[in-house]
Amino acid sequence: MAPGIGGFGGLYPLGDSYLVAGTDGVGTKLKLAFDTGIHETIGIDLVAMSVNDIVTSGAKPLFFLDYFATSRLDVDLAEKVVKGIVDGCQQSDCTLLGGETAEMPDFYADGEYDLSGFAVGIVKKDSVIDGKNIVAGDVLIGLPSSGVHSNGFSLVRRVLAHSGLSLKDQLPGEAITLGEALMAPTMIYVKQVLDIISKGGVKGVAHITGGGFTDNIPRVFPKGLGAVISNGSWEILPVFKWIQEAGE
Repeated sequence: MAPGIGGFGGLYPLGDSYLVAGTDGVGTKLKLAFDTGIHETIGIDLVAMSVNDIVTSGAKPLFFLDYFATSRLDVDLAEKVVKGIVDGCQQSDCTLLGGETAEMPDFYADGEYDLSGFAVGIVKKDSVIDGKNIVAGDVLIGLPSSGVHSNGFSLVRRVLAHSGLSLKDQLPGEAITLGEALMAPTMIYVKQVLDIISKGGVKGVAHITGGGFTDNIPRVFPKGLGAVISNGSWEILPVFKWIQEAGE
C-alpha cells in the first residue's frame, strides 16, 4: 500500500540527507534461546538484523529502540536480553534510545518472550548506495558470517529434530555444542561496511537474510543483471556442513 518500499531500509528525506529506518525481530531463534538458556546474545541478533539492513544504503546508524514482550516480567532474564542489545549498539556505534516492555499475561508461555527492534540511521543524499550504477563486470565481494545469523531457524529446528541430536550434543568434529554453534550472534557489519564504503567504489550492498543469496543479492541489481558466485571461494562453517548433512 506504500509505494516507496523496496530496499533493505526505508529512506526519509531530511535536508541534504536521508534518514534510513529498518525494523526486524529474530524469528524462531528465540525458541533456541529458550531451549539453551542462552539469553545474553539474542539482543546482539536483534540489533544486527536492523542495523545491517540500514547500512546497505550507506547509512550510519544513529539510534535503536527495542520492544520486549512477555507474560510476566522476569527482571533477571530481561536484563540479560537488554545487555545483549547494549552490546549490539556498541558494536554498531549507535545509541540505545529507549524501548517498550510489555507484560501480557496468558498471551505468552511462561518464561518465553518476543522481541522486535527498530533502527534509524543517516546518509547524505549524494552518498546513498542504491545499486543503480551496477554494471556487467562489476565484482561481487562476500563478507563472512558468524553462523546462521537470525534467519532459517524453522528449518534448522526441523533438521535438529530429524537428526536425533540435542542442543547439548557436540557439533560433530568441533569443540562446541550444537546449541552454542546455532546461537552464535549475528555478525554486525556496520563498521566494516562503512569503512569499505568510505574508500570509494562500492555501488551496492545486500544483507543476506531470509531467502539467502538468491532472494537478497538481486534486490540491489538493476533489471537484467545477475551474479556469478564461485562455489568454494569461501570457507564453509562447520555448522552449515552439519545442517546440510543432517538435513540431507
